[in-house]
Amino acid sequence: MTIFVIGGTGFIGTRVIPLLIARGESVVCMDINPHTANFGEFGDKVKVVRGDVTQYDDVINQMDASGADRVINLSYNLGQELPPHIATKLNIVGMDNCFEAARILKIKHTVYASSLAVNGQQRHFGDRPVTEDDLHRGDYQYAMHKAFNEWQAKDYVAKHGMVITGVRPANVAGPDKVRGSVDHVNVITRPARGEAISFPFADAMRCPIHVDDIAEVFVRVLMSDKPAHQIYNSGGHAISMGDLAAIVRGFLPDAKITFDKATGGKESSGNYLIDNTRLVSEFGVQYRSYRERVLQIINAVRADSGQPPIAG
Repeated sequence: MTIFVIGGTGFIGTRVIPLLIARGESVVCMDINPHTANFGEFGDKVKVVRGDVTQYDDVINQMDASGADRVINLSYNLGQELPPHIATKLNIVGMDNCFEAARILKIKHTVYASSLAVNGQQRHFGDRPVTEDDLHRGDYQYAMHKAFNEWQAKDYVAKHGMVITGVRPANVAGPDKVRGSVDHVNVITRPARGEAISFPFADAMRCPIHVDDIAEVFVRVLMSDKPAHQIYNSGGHAISMGDLAAIVRGFLPDAKITFDKATGGKESSGNYLIDNTRLVSEFGVQYRSYRERVLQIINAVRADSGQPPIAG
Protein backbone atom coordinates (compact mmCIF):
# COMPACT_ATOMS: atom_id res chain seq x y z
CA MET A 1 0.00 0.00 0.00
CA THR A 2 1.22 3.52 -0.80
CA ILE A 3 0.56 6.58 1.36
CA PHE A 4 0.68 10.09 -0.11
CA VAL A 5 2.05 12.55 2.47
CA ILE A 6 1.71 16.27 1.76
CA GLY A 7 4.21 18.34 3.73
CA GLY A 8 6.18 15.28 4.77
CA THR A 9 9.58 16.96 5.13
CA GLY A 10 8.34 19.13 8.01
CA PHE A 11 8.41 18.81 11.79
CA ILE A 12 5.65 16.20 12.13
CA GLY A 13 5.97 14.62 8.70
CA THR A 14 9.54 13.47 9.29
CA ARG A 15 8.22 11.45 12.25
CA VAL A 16 5.11 10.15 10.49
CA ILE A 17 6.94 8.71 7.48
CA PRO A 18 9.27 6.34 9.41
CA LEU A 19 6.26 5.03 11.35
CA LEU A 20 4.46 4.26 8.10
CA ILE A 21 7.52 2.46 6.72
CA ALA A 22 7.79 0.44 9.95
CA ARG A 23 4.24 -0.73 9.31
CA GLY A 24 5.20 -2.02 5.88
CA GLU A 25 3.79 0.86 3.82
CA SER A 26 5.42 2.75 0.96
CA VAL A 27 5.35 6.55 0.95
CA VAL A 28 5.32 9.26 -1.68
CA CYS A 29 6.06 12.58 0.01
CA MET A 30 5.17 15.82 -1.76
CA ASP A 31 6.72 18.99 -0.38
CA ILE A 32 7.59 22.42 -1.72
CA ASN A 33 11.00 21.96 -0.04
CA PRO A 34 11.83 18.34 -0.92
CA HIS A 35 15.49 18.50 0.12
CA THR A 36 14.94 19.58 3.75
CA ALA A 37 14.69 15.97 4.95
CA ASN A 38 16.68 12.85 4.16
CA PHE A 39 14.83 9.54 3.90
CA GLY A 40 17.73 7.74 2.21
CA GLU A 41 17.83 5.02 4.86
CA PHE A 42 14.47 3.75 3.61
CA GLY A 43 15.63 3.22 0.03
CA ASP A 44 12.85 2.92 -2.51
CA LYS A 45 10.18 2.74 0.21
CA VAL A 46 10.09 6.56 0.25
CA LYS A 47 9.93 8.77 -2.81
CA VAL A 48 10.11 12.55 -2.33
CA VAL A 49 8.72 14.81 -5.05
CA ARG A 50 8.41 18.56 -5.32
CA GLY A 51 4.95 20.04 -5.29
CA ASP A 52 3.10 23.11 -4.04
CA VAL A 53 -0.11 22.38 -2.15
CA THR A 54 -1.53 25.74 -3.27
CA GLN A 55 -1.34 24.60 -6.90
CA TYR A 56 -4.14 22.16 -7.75
CA ASP A 57 -2.32 20.68 -10.74
CA ASP A 58 0.67 19.81 -8.54
CA VAL A 59 -1.53 18.12 -5.98
CA ILE A 60 -3.69 16.01 -8.28
CA ASN A 61 -0.87 15.08 -10.65
CA GLN A 62 1.49 13.95 -7.90
CA MET A 63 -1.28 12.23 -5.95
CA ASP A 64 -2.40 10.38 -9.07
CA ALA A 65 1.15 9.36 -10.01
CA SER A 66 1.74 8.00 -6.51
CA GLY A 67 -0.98 5.39 -6.84
CA ALA A 68 -1.80 5.98 -3.17
CA ASP A 69 -5.07 4.97 -1.56
CA ARG A 70 -4.54 7.01 1.62
CA VAL A 71 -3.54 10.67 1.96
CA ILE A 72 -2.41 12.81 4.88
CA ASN A 73 -2.05 16.59 4.62
CA LEU A 74 0.49 18.12 7.01
CA SER A 75 1.10 21.27 4.96
CA TYR A 76 -0.06 24.49 6.64
CA ASN A 77 1.22 27.68 8.21
CA LEU A 78 1.41 27.91 11.99
CA GLY A 79 0.86 31.32 13.56
CA GLN A 80 -0.73 34.46 12.19
CA GLU A 81 2.13 36.46 10.72
CA LEU A 82 1.44 35.80 7.03
CA PRO A 83 -0.50 38.30 4.90
CA PRO A 84 -4.13 37.14 4.54
CA HIS A 85 -3.87 36.31 0.83
CA ILE A 86 -0.84 34.05 1.28
CA ALA A 87 -2.16 32.37 4.42
CA THR A 88 -5.54 31.70 2.80
CA LYS A 89 -3.90 30.12 -0.26
CA LEU A 90 -1.90 27.76 1.93
CA ASN A 91 -4.34 26.89 4.69
CA ILE A 92 -7.69 27.07 2.90
CA VAL A 93 -7.07 26.65 -0.84
CA GLY A 94 -4.30 24.13 -0.17
CA MET A 95 -6.64 22.03 1.96
CA ASP A 96 -9.36 22.21 -0.67
CA ASN A 97 -6.87 21.10 -3.34
CA CYS A 98 -6.09 18.07 -1.19
CA PHE A 99 -9.75 17.18 -0.62
CA GLU A 100 -10.78 17.74 -4.24
CA ALA A 101 -7.91 15.66 -5.62
CA ALA A 102 -8.75 12.92 -3.12
CA ARG A 103 -12.37 13.02 -4.28
CA ILE A 104 -11.55 12.71 -7.96
CA LEU A 105 -9.01 9.94 -7.38
CA LYS A 106 -11.35 8.08 -5.03
CA ILE A 107 -8.85 8.03 -2.15
CA LYS A 108 -9.91 5.56 0.52
CA HIS A 109 -9.10 7.74 3.55
CA THR A 110 -7.84 11.32 3.85
CA VAL A 111 -6.45 12.68 7.12
CA TYR A 112 -5.55 16.30 7.87
CA ALA A 113 -4.16 18.34 10.73
CA SER A 114 -6.55 20.64 12.53
CA SER A 115 -5.51 22.19 15.87
CA LEU A 116 -6.52 22.86 19.45
CA ALA A 117 -6.39 26.50 18.31
CA VAL A 118 -10.00 26.17 17.11
CA ASN A 119 -11.06 26.12 20.78
CA GLY A 120 -9.64 29.51 21.68
CA GLN A 121 -8.90 30.37 25.30
CA GLN A 122 -9.67 28.03 28.16
CA ARG A 123 -11.71 30.73 29.95
CA HIS A 124 -14.55 30.14 27.48
CA PHE A 125 -15.03 26.66 28.95
CA GLY A 126 -14.23 27.15 32.63
CA ASP A 127 -12.36 24.39 34.43
CA ARG A 128 -13.63 21.51 32.33
CA PRO A 129 -11.99 19.61 29.49
CA VAL A 130 -13.01 20.69 26.00
CA THR A 131 -14.57 18.05 23.75
CA GLU A 132 -14.76 17.80 19.98
CA ASP A 133 -18.41 18.86 20.12
CA ASP A 134 -17.78 22.22 21.80
CA LEU A 135 -18.24 25.38 19.77
CA HIS A 136 -15.16 26.88 18.12
CA ARG A 137 -13.90 29.91 20.05
CA GLY A 138 -10.60 30.56 18.27
CA ASP A 139 -10.44 34.11 16.92
CA TYR A 140 -7.14 34.60 15.10
CA GLN A 141 -5.90 33.71 11.62
CA TYR A 142 -4.61 30.17 12.20
CA ALA A 143 -7.52 29.23 14.47
CA MET A 144 -10.11 30.49 12.00
CA HIS A 145 -8.45 28.66 9.13
CA LYS A 146 -8.40 25.39 11.03
CA ALA A 147 -12.05 25.82 12.00
CA PHE A 148 -12.87 26.33 8.32
CA ASN A 149 -10.82 23.24 7.40
CA GLU A 150 -13.07 21.21 9.68
CA TRP A 151 -16.13 22.64 7.92
CA GLN A 152 -14.56 21.93 4.51
CA ALA A 153 -14.07 18.29 5.49
CA LYS A 154 -17.68 17.96 6.68
CA ASP A 155 -18.93 19.48 3.42
CA TYR A 156 -16.95 17.00 1.31
CA VAL A 157 -18.10 14.08 3.46
CA ALA A 158 -21.75 15.16 3.30
CA LYS A 159 -21.81 15.81 -0.44
CA HIS A 160 -19.45 13.14 -1.74
CA GLY A 161 -19.48 10.36 0.84
CA MET A 162 -15.73 10.59 1.41
CA VAL A 163 -13.83 9.38 4.47
CA ILE A 164 -11.97 12.43 5.80
CA THR A 165 -10.68 12.65 9.36
CA GLY A 166 -9.11 15.54 11.25
CA VAL A 167 -6.80 15.41 14.24
CA ARG A 168 -6.45 18.40 16.57
CA PRO A 169 -2.89 18.35 17.94
CA ALA A 170 -2.34 20.14 21.21
CA ASN A 171 0.94 22.08 21.81
CA VAL A 172 3.34 19.84 19.90
CA ALA A 173 6.86 19.75 21.33
CA GLY A 174 10.21 18.50 20.11
CA PRO A 175 13.84 19.64 20.00
CA ASP A 176 13.51 21.05 16.48
CA LYS A 177 10.22 22.92 16.75
CA VAL A 178 10.68 26.56 15.78
CA ARG A 179 7.27 27.71 14.53
CA GLY A 180 3.90 28.37 16.13
CA SER A 181 3.63 28.13 19.91
CA VAL A 182 7.18 27.56 21.12
CA ASP A 183 7.44 28.81 24.69
CA HIS A 184 6.77 25.30 26.02
CA VAL A 185 9.66 24.13 23.80
CA ASN A 186 12.08 26.98 24.47
CA VAL A 187 11.81 26.49 28.22
CA ILE A 188 13.47 23.11 27.60
CA THR A 189 15.77 23.65 24.63
CA ARG A 190 17.31 26.98 25.58
CA PRO A 191 18.52 25.84 29.04
CA ALA A 192 19.73 22.58 27.44
CA ARG A 193 22.04 24.79 25.32
CA GLY A 194 23.17 26.67 28.41
CA GLU A 195 21.18 29.77 27.49
CA ALA A 196 19.14 31.94 29.83
CA ILE A 197 15.47 32.54 29.07
CA SER A 198 12.61 34.51 30.59
CA PHE A 199 8.82 34.32 30.29
CA PRO A 200 6.02 36.67 31.36
CA PHE A 201 3.98 34.38 33.66
CA ALA A 202 4.79 31.25 35.64
CA ASP A 203 1.13 30.23 35.78
CA ALA A 204 0.55 30.39 32.01
CA MET A 205 -0.87 27.02 31.02
CA ARG A 206 0.01 24.76 28.08
CA CYS A 207 -0.97 21.29 26.90
CA PRO A 208 2.18 19.84 25.35
CA ILE A 209 2.30 16.60 23.41
CA HIS A 210 5.60 15.23 22.14
CA VAL A 211 6.00 15.11 18.37
CA ASP A 212 6.60 11.34 18.49
CA ASP A 213 3.24 10.89 20.20
CA ILE A 214 1.29 13.02 17.74
CA ALA A 215 2.97 11.23 14.83
CA GLU A 216 1.74 7.92 16.25
CA VAL A 217 -1.76 9.38 16.58
CA PHE A 218 -1.80 10.48 12.95
CA VAL A 219 -0.62 7.08 11.74
CA ARG A 220 -3.16 5.12 13.78
CA VAL A 221 -6.00 7.31 12.56
CA LEU A 222 -4.78 7.23 8.96
CA MET A 223 -4.50 3.46 8.83
CA SER A 224 -8.08 2.99 10.05
CA ASP A 225 -10.45 2.33 7.15
CA LYS A 226 -13.32 4.33 8.58
CA PRO A 227 -12.92 6.02 11.97
CA ALA A 228 -16.05 6.41 14.06
CA HIS A 229 -15.73 10.21 14.11
CA GLN A 230 -14.65 12.98 11.75
CA ILE A 231 -12.51 14.85 14.31
CA TYR A 232 -10.32 13.81 17.25
CA ASN A 233 -8.65 15.81 20.04
CA SER A 234 -5.10 14.64 20.68
CA GLY A 235 -5.05 15.86 24.26
CA GLY A 236 -1.71 16.08 26.04
CA HIS A 237 -0.30 17.00 29.44
CA ALA A 238 -1.85 20.10 31.02
CA ILE A 239 0.97 21.93 32.81
CA SER A 240 1.97 25.45 33.82
CA MET A 241 5.13 27.04 32.49
CA GLY A 242 6.39 27.25 36.06
CA ASP A 243 5.91 23.52 36.64
CA LEU A 244 7.51 22.77 33.30
CA ALA A 245 10.50 24.88 34.31
CA ALA A 246 10.72 22.91 37.57
CA ILE A 247 10.96 19.65 35.59
CA VAL A 248 13.76 21.14 33.50
CA ARG A 249 15.64 22.28 36.62
CA GLY A 250 15.35 18.74 37.96
CA PHE A 251 17.58 17.63 35.10
CA LEU A 252 19.53 20.88 34.70
CA PRO A 253 19.95 22.41 38.19
CA ASP A 254 21.81 25.42 36.78
CA ALA A 255 19.09 26.23 34.24
CA LYS A 256 18.57 30.00 34.02
CA ILE A 257 14.78 30.24 33.68
CA THR A 258 12.99 33.27 35.07
CA PHE A 259 9.45 34.64 35.07
CA ASP A 260 8.40 38.27 35.25
CA LYS A 261 5.35 37.42 37.37
CA ALA A 262 4.11 34.38 39.28
CA THR A 263 0.47 34.90 38.35
CA GLY A 264 -1.57 36.61 35.68
CA GLY A 265 -1.17 34.25 32.75
CA LYS A 266 -3.64 31.48 33.49
CA GLU A 267 -6.74 33.50 32.63
CA SER A 268 -5.35 34.37 29.19
CA SER A 269 -4.07 30.89 28.38
CA GLY A 270 -5.26 28.96 25.38
CA ASN A 271 -7.17 25.73 25.71
CA TYR A 272 -5.22 23.36 27.96
CA LEU A 273 -7.88 21.07 29.44
CA ILE A 274 -8.72 18.70 26.61
CA ASP A 275 -10.91 15.60 26.54
CA ASN A 276 -9.33 12.97 24.27
CA THR A 277 -11.55 10.10 25.38
CA ARG A 278 -12.71 9.61 21.80
CA LEU A 279 -9.16 9.05 20.56
CA VAL A 280 -8.02 6.90 23.47
CA SER A 281 -11.04 4.60 23.49
CA GLU A 282 -11.03 4.00 19.73
CA PHE A 283 -7.29 3.85 18.99
CA GLY A 284 -5.77 2.86 22.32
CA VAL A 285 -3.17 5.62 22.36
CA GLN A 286 -1.06 6.07 25.47
CA TYR A 287 1.39 8.90 26.08
CA ARG A 288 4.60 8.56 28.04
CA SER A 289 4.97 10.82 31.08
CA TYR A 290 5.91 14.32 30.08
CA ARG A 291 8.87 14.23 32.45
CA GLU A 292 10.33 11.48 30.24
CA ARG A 293 9.66 13.56 27.15
CA VAL A 294 11.37 16.61 28.66
CA LEU A 295 14.48 14.52 29.29
CA GLN A 296 14.27 13.16 25.73
CA ILE A 297 14.22 16.71 24.33
CA ILE A 298 17.09 17.83 26.58
CA ASN A 299 19.24 14.91 25.49
CA ALA A 300 18.43 15.47 21.81
CA VAL A 301 19.65 19.05 22.14
CA ARG A 302 22.75 17.95 24.04
CA ALA A 303 23.53 15.33 21.40
CA ASP A 304 23.40 18.00 18.70
CA SER A 305 26.08 19.98 20.55
CA GLY A 306 28.26 16.97 21.34
CA GLN A 307 27.38 16.76 25.02
CA PRO A 308 26.78 13.49 26.86
CA PRO A 309 23.21 12.51 27.76
CA ILE A 310 21.72 13.08 31.20
CA ALA A 311 20.52 9.95 32.95
CA GLY A 312 16.85 9.76 33.89
